[in-house]
Amino acid sequence: MPTTLKGGGLMLCLYESGTLADIWPLGRVTLSLHSPFLTNTALASAVLADVSYPNTPLVLEDIHLIVNQTVKPLKELAERRTRSISFRNVTTSDEGFIDLLVTLDGVPVTFFSVEDFTLVGVGKWLPAKSADHKSLDEVFVRNPVFIDLFRFLASSQFLFLLQYPSKVSFINSKVCVIPCPTSRLLVNLQYLDLSDNLLTDLTLRETLCRGDGTLKNLRVLNISGNALKSLSTVSQLVDKFYKLTHLDISRNGYTSMPQGCSWPHTLRHLNISRAKLSAVTQCLPTTLEVLDLSNNDLKSFLLFLPALRELHLSGNKFLSLPHGWLFPNLQTLMIQSNTLNMFGRSDLQSYRRLQSLQAGQNKFVCSCDFVHFLQSVIKDTADVQITDREESYVCDSPLELQGEVVGRVGLSYVECHQDLVVSLSCGVALCVALLVCVLLWRCHAFWYLKMIWAWLKAKRSSKRRRRRDRAGSEALLPYDAFVSYSERDASWVENFLIPELEEPSESREDSMNARSPRPLTLCLHKRDFLPGHWIMDNIMSAIESSRRTIFILSENFVQSDWCRYELDFSHFWLFDGSAGQESAILILLEPLSQDDIPKRFCKLRKLMSSTTYLEWPQEEERYGEFWKRLHKALRAEEEEDDD
Repeated sequence: MPTTLKGGGLMLCLYESGTLADIWPLGRVTLSLHSPFLTNTALASAVLADVSYPNTPLVLEDIHLIVNQTVKPLKELAERRTRSISFRNVTTSDEGFIDLLVTLDGVPVTFFSVEDFTLVGVGKWLPAKSADHKSLDEVFVRNPVFIDLFRFLASSQFLFLLQYPSKVSFINSKVCVIPCPTSRLLVNLQYLDLSDNLLTDLTLRETLCRGDGTLKNLRVLNISGNALKSLSTVSQLVDKFYKLTHLDISRNGYTSMPQGCSWPHTLRHLNISRAKLSAVTQCLPTTLEVLDLSNNDLKSFLLFLPALRELHLSGNKFLSLPHGWLFPNLQTLMIQSNTLNMFGRSDLQSYRRLQSLQAGQNKFVCSCDFVHFLQSVIKDTADVQITDREESYVCDSPLELQGEVVGRVGLSYVECHQDLVVSLSCGVALCVALLVCVLLWRCHAFWYLKMIWAWLKAKRSSKRRRRRDRAGSEALLPYDAFVSYSERDASWVENFLIPELEEPSESREDSMNARSPRPLTLCLHKRDFLPGHWIMDNIMSAIESSRRTIFILSENFVQSDWCRYELDFSHFWLFDGSAGQESAILILLEPLSQDDIPKRFCKLRKLMSSTTYLEWPQEEERYGEFWKRLHKALRAEEEEDDD
């Protein structure tokens, strides 16, 4: 049961012996007896007598050990064979320290600690040399203040205290060097802590006797927080420490790592954190089991360490996890506060034995894969366990998720499967486009678009031509009719139509009229189209220059592309306002109903439903009636003018 008792000055001016004696067991006792040690040593002795036991660590705070009188209460510790004694915030002199050593003569003290103590003296402790302190195993000194530092005597005055301990710590003690002869006296030393002192590469060489293996039993060496700059020097100095397993050289000024170093083959733990290293080389020993390179400037790690079990890389500049095949036995990886964007299952699977991971406080890109993976790891559904706080995994991007804890981010299916959604959307759009194209093809929309484009071009040429030919007044049309027919029906046009309309017979009934009918002028593509001109321009010009357009309809006509152009151009011309509503005359050479005409010929079907057409009779005796009706249709405007 830990017990703390603080009494001093007016706080403890009276104590009845045996008051604290019944408290048992005592795990640890801390006493602050500043005033009793100075003015009432009997009271201090009574308190110490009640709380001192061989196996109970005792801590004495805020006391002065200046003269023999102030040391007298400590005789209670000697009588009760206390083994662990610590002093905090203590002031002593050479006389007081000698009396303390003499008082503890023969006492089996194994641990002796002094923290924040002030020495008013110069280290003349040799008179206590005869005192027996062979049981002393560990000496711990931290934050000492030497009033007369420059008068402090050589270590030869207290060397008798250094030959026994196996653990020695001088922390923040302004130690700049330990002479090699002094180091040679540390024959039992296994643990040496010289952290936060003033050691340099040169003075360390003297302290470790130039690496001759003087400290042959040393297992742990801590020289962190000094002014060391050369890793090569350190490795050479400890190379012959054949029992060394732990080496802490952190918080020094290392800026680079040599390509090769020599280390004792027993070295298992190495700490080079809080330096300025920017690259890792073959200098690191392959025997390491624990390596701490945190808080450096490392960006990559490409060194094979087969025995490594624990790796600390926090506070560097890693963009991704090191390759797992470099560390086949790694169990713990700490890589916090770097510049990691993300990591995934495949990255961790490369670590065959990884069990614990700490990778928080990085700049994570919260993609769907990373969020899903990390949430599964946090929920302990993965082989690797996240051992730092969930709140340390925060999204840095995208912007809408910045600052969100990764474990609490919820992403929709669309956000997480954008490629699939885009692919499906493109597939649907392609199918729709194909369907539309099929429908347009079935409806012959492409043919109509092509025709409209050709008509627009021809129309534009026609307007230029009409502006060029216009001479103040509207010119007379040179043709009575433009004949649109298929080449396969040319024999009927040449043998029947042309002779009848351009060379009317005198025997016809019209000859009985007072005035004979004038011959009609027909526009035929074979005869009247201008050579060298675009066929569309010729068709448009022929339709514009003719009062009527005669369509010779047959199966051959329907199969002719040029006839279809002529039919559509005529239809556009009909509704363009430049021709009358009866400008088109349809002649059926053979029986042809609307159902026989393909649906794509919607204009022809419309004309046949709205315009009276002539059918070429199969009986020869009906030819006269056919020609009479055709002449009447073609001369309708002349008859209106005569009226």
